[in-house]
Amino acid sequence: MWNRLNKSMMVCQMMFGLSFYGVMVILTRFFLEDLGYSEADTMMVVGAFSSIGPLFAIAGGFIADKFLGAYRSLTISYCGFAIGYTLLVLGASTTNISLSLVGIALASYSRGLMSPSYPSLFKRTFSNEEDFENGYPVNYSVNNIGALFGQYLFPMFVLVVGFNGSFTLSASMAFIAFIILVISHKPLLTVGADIDQQPVSPKNWAAFIGISISMIGLVFFMFSNMDIGQNIVYAIGAAAIGYFISLMLKAEKADALKMGTILIMTALTTAFFVYYGQMMTSMTMVTINTMRGDLFGLIPIAPEASMAMNPLWCILGGPLIAMTFSSLEKRNINFSTATKVGFSFILTAIAFGILTAAVMNVGPDVIIRPEVFLAIHFFQALAEVIVGSMVVAFILSVAPKHIENFSVSLFSVAIALSGIVGAVFSTSIALEKGQEITQEIVQTVYGGYFSTLTVLAVVMVAVALLASRVIRVMLKSCEESQDMVPAQAEG
Repeated sequence: MWNRLNKSMMVCQMMFGLSFYGVMVILTRFFLEDLGYSEADTMMVVGAFSSIGPLFAIAGGFIADKFLGAYRSLTISYCGFAIGYTLLVLGASTTNISLSLVGIALASYSRGLMSPSYPSLFKRTFSNEEDFENGYPVNYSVNNIGALFGQYLFPMFVLVVGFNGSFTLSASMAFIAFIILVISHKPLLTVGADIDQQPVSPKNWAAFIGISISMIGLVFFMFSNMDIGQNIVYAIGAAAIGYFISLMLKAEKADALKMGTILIMTALTTAFFVYYGQMMTSMTMVTINTMRGDLFGLIPIAPEASMAMNPLWCILGGPLIAMTFSSLEKRNINFSTATKVGFSFILTAIAFGILTAAVMNVGPDVIIRPEVFLAIHFFQALAEVIVGSMVVAFILSVAPKHIENFSVSLFSVAIALSGIVGAVFSTSIALEKGQEITQEIVQTVYGGYFSTLTVLAVVMVAVALLASRVIRVMLKSCEESQDMVPAQAEG
């Protein structure tokens, strides 16, 4: 199952996790302290950084399908990360807001270019579909190894080398991944799709460059004007889904039914990642304001580094989830992907229930121990592994081949829409600069917010299970439609 190609790609994925999440975890303090942003504005920018990149997977999927192929798109994306983080270095060194925003704009666009290209190329390094489906959760865990060390260590790096030194480390790791892909270009092109193996025409290069410049400029504008930017996210997301629906309406019945199931999974994924996005916004602000002490009294951890608990559990959760469902399948106990997403909402409800209990019962000292957040992230991480790995595999299994990359990009559209929606929700708990954190504020402001999210997670369990039944009926109808076509041809 494993070979040099998919192992080298997973090294690149780990470098991505180290560099991207290392930057993300220190952005909150960077914007709050060095650039002087308010809590509300900081949550919007950080929320947008975590979500706008996936939104531009729409452009990334289109570029990979029509212009460059998955390999070239992936390689260029890592080069973009390296340049974007370098611009962040310059922005941090000069306290220049514009340079910093250009840097995260380029990194966000590069993430969009990478998101649909990586899974489709990674899939082709395996000999069959089953090996890929078993291997992809492991790849998800490898990505989280990078995210774990990035999120845990970078707040400490800031204390030693500052923001500019930390951003330099991220740029270096992205460049290492770029070099690995360049060195592996011949074997990766061999297993790639037809477009990967063909030379790129000057016309396609020109189209790619034009699209890229336009997209990076648009992202910069969105970061600079978040009130307008969030509406642009909604418009682009709606346009992408609308375009997908138009393709579905023109497709043959079997393909149309499969594409319909992708839309349902996109809706469920959007709802789930509203919760995931809280980790970068509202939960980070809560930890900065309330989390104190070493983990188990032994492990030092910065408040904003509490996000590192998520990839820690994801690393363990990836193989655990894969082995659990694999073991059940051997006993002929099979759950659909949508049902598994329903399980993830159960785990999410537990996680946010614990968080609600913690803030509602906080003492006069307004301190919440790190162990509480470790428990919260345990349940949320298991939920994330289910959705993050299995929904993509589901989309790849049903998507028509000629729009495979674009179909995968709908997963990223879901992350983008949910990230902005989640960030907007999070601003409801933003406090004014210098406002004292009291027991009453934590219990009323934070408590009311997280209790509402907990109740809605329970509602989503029922919605996901209902969606599972609908998808099962649609796929059965698809099979019947495909069986009828040969029969009619024979008749």
